[in-house]
Amino acid sequence: MADDRVSSAQRIPDPGAAAAHVEDPRFRALMAEAEWAALPPAVRRRFSRRVADGATSVYAGRVVATRMSRLGFLLAQAARLIGGPLPTATDADVPSIVTVTEDFATGGQIWTRLYSRRSGFPQVIHSSKRFAGPTGLEEHLGFGFGMALAVAVRDGALVFESHGYFVHVLRRRLRLPSWLCPGDLVVSHAERGGGRFVFTLDLTHRRLGGLIHQTIEFQEVTP
Repeated sequence: MADDRVSSAQRIPDPGAAAAHVEDPRFRALMAEAEWAALPPAVRRRFSRRVADGATSVYAGRVVATRMSRLGFLLAQAARLIGGPLPTATDADVPSIVTVTEDFATGGQIWTRLYSRRSGFPQVIHSSKRFAGPTGLEEHLGFGFGMALAVAVRDGALVFESHGYFVHVLRRRLRLPSWLCPGDLVVSHAERGGGRFVFTLDLTHRRLGGLIHQTIEFQEVTP
């Protein structure tokens, strides 16, 4: 009986242990070989490993800047109705944490982003990246909403661009018309060396201009 208890305890994952990884070709398959080769080795490493055995990859950093136009601020607040996928405050020099785990239900990844605030509760954003759809990659947000993402490499940075928004209603997938879309979303991941990278988010409307910009510097916590 005692041996059984010890054996069970040993199988419980240690949250402080390094994440277990296996080779993951899913992101690499979304771009040309020349584009993949143009990425810094550290970026290729981060996006060519799959977190295994219920482990989690963790990245900790600080928000450098968040800017919003008035319309951007209103849009971010309205987006709370579908889970709050956009930053809702402009606090700078505050901690931020990102965790990545496997989504066993869909074969994708679960991304959780935490933004601290100088007052009030921190904001937590959940999304699921799924390797599906017309571009091969989708970001699923909340309440059935999501967007297709195209992957590219620019100036050594890995870039994700929105290519249409959609919503699932009664098991049907409906593409949102352009007049209902919030704008073009571009997210980039740029290497800084020593396990550090810069995350930038830009949401731009074709007629209304820049709505939201955010820059965060991260450091790998799990190797």
